[in-house]
Amino acid sequence: MDTLKRTTCKAARALVELTAAQLADAAQVPVDTVRSFESGRTKTLNRENENAIKTALEAAGIQFLDAGQVASGPGVAIKGRP
Repeated sequence: MDTLKRTTCKAARALVELTAAQLADAAQVPVDTVRSFESGRTKTLNRENENAIKTALEAAGIQFLDAGQVASGPGVAIKGRP
């Protein structure tokens, strides 16, 4: 997966039922980093914070997919948009 999008982050967090504070704690980043990113106040994360958040979400059970990749297990995915 390329750069983490704010909507993907928020959806992934919801799927594993983590609060922003719980994700921030697991990723060892400030909770405002998660909240600002997901709300759109911060457009991008620095590479270190992005990797930490992705790793924390993966440890909680999230599988990030590239376009065309198939998930291993139940879940949801966004169809390609025109």
